[in-house]
Amino acid sequence: MFEKFAGETRAVVEDALYEAERRGDRRIASDHLLLALLQNDEIAGWVGTDAATAQAAADQLDRDALAAIGLSVGEVQLSGRAPIGKRAARMTTGAKEVLKRTLVHATAEKSRTITPRHMLLAIIDRRDPDPAATLLAALPVDQTALRERLARAA
Repeated sequence: MFEKFAGETRAVVEDALYEAERRGDRRIASDHLLLALLQNDEIAGWVGTDAATAQAAADQLDRDALAAIGLSVGEVQLSGRAPIGKRAARMTTGAKEVLKRTLVHATAEKSRTITPRHMLLAIIDRRDPDPAATLLAALPVDQTALRERLARAA
């Protein structure tokens, strides 16, 4: 499947690894793929928000999750970036499902390559409690309008 990825789609997966490391996560999750996609100006334009806004929303979701178990960010020792290693390159089940759905969208369009737009379509297919779905819901995004914009861009 990866051989069909356009260069910019491969870059999204690499950027998702960076996002996972930046956030201190051991595996790439679907929200890391969304954050990486939003580094692409065209994708950010379709979504109607940028990577910095999405990262701030992801950070707030983390703070809210910690508060739900009685911790505040001030009580948590942040270690900085996670160590870079082979474990960080593994993907969660949700991220793997995004990649599978990305292929489904590309195949349905009879596209020769898998583009970031196909990956975004796969991400907006996700539902709570998926991390990308939760993050997308926390952003000021009209998902119906987003689907329409992506359909017109095909």
